[in-house]
Amino acid sequence: MKAAGEKIAMLTAYDFASALIAERAGVPMLLVGDSLGMVMHGHDTTLPVTVEDMILHARMVMRGSREALVVVDLPFLSYATKQDAVTAARRVMQEGGGQALKLEGGIEIVPVVRHLTERGVPVMGHLGLTPQSQHQIGLRVQAREAAAARRLMDDALALEAAGAFALVLEVVPAPLAEAVSRRLTIPVIGIGAGAGCDGQVQVWHDVLGLFDEKSPRHARRFAEIGAEMTQAVGQYVAEVRDGMFPTQAQSASMPSEVLEDALRDLPELS
Repeated sequence: MKAAGEKIAMLTAYDFASALIAERAGVPMLLVGDSLGMVMHGHDTTLPVTVEDMILHARMVMRGSREALVVVDLPFLSYATKQDAVTAARRVMQEGGGQALKLEGGIEIVPVVRHLTERGVPVMGHLGLTPQSQHQIGLRVQAREAAAARRLMDDALALEAAGAFALVLEVVPAPLAEAVSRRLTIPVIGIGAGAGCDGQVQVWHDVLGLFDEKSPRHARRFAEIGAEMTQAVGQYVAEVRDGMFPTQAQSASMPSEVLEDALRDLPELS
């Protein structure tokens, strides 16, 4: 797609239903992100997410996906060493069915990335705002200074050289992201990194407006499904309370004589 100049739409998916809908919509690449810790499990950060969590959600997504490439995050500290990475990769791909893995970090994780790719594991890199390091780098735009921007470029080139098949750039200046995209031969997928990337990735819940909270600056709400769901559930509650639901249309019937026969000889109700 990059070679053909075709932009790549990537979207997170966390369960069977989201994967099925994304598949029907023609999303070519799905990410089982460790953001599931927040949007699905209610944590404040991605840090509590475990390999077991990723396996569980990867399984659900794989059941709903047929054509998309499914990438799965390796969670916090699950790839601290080469052996850790191999163990986590084996479990996520064998038990979860993930087709590729995403790892956060630059030159410092190049030995791990190379170790995995040399053993047949497709690896996607992730630079810029890396949520697993948020307590260290903060939740803000990354690589604004010249030295930091050069480090990011060097990290991107090193990840490509180590065998990464694609790269996510999160919350970095758009001109820098475009420069990285032009210099790398592998696809660069942006989130909060401008339109100059080879593709974009967004979080399922942000795209659909499933939460009332204000969306991040880099997200666009393409629908307000959360408000519609709240309205629908509220209407259901009201109709049950008022005796309007269920109606005859939602009920099964039986001949009166069959009921009479079934209830024959029972004590009268007081």
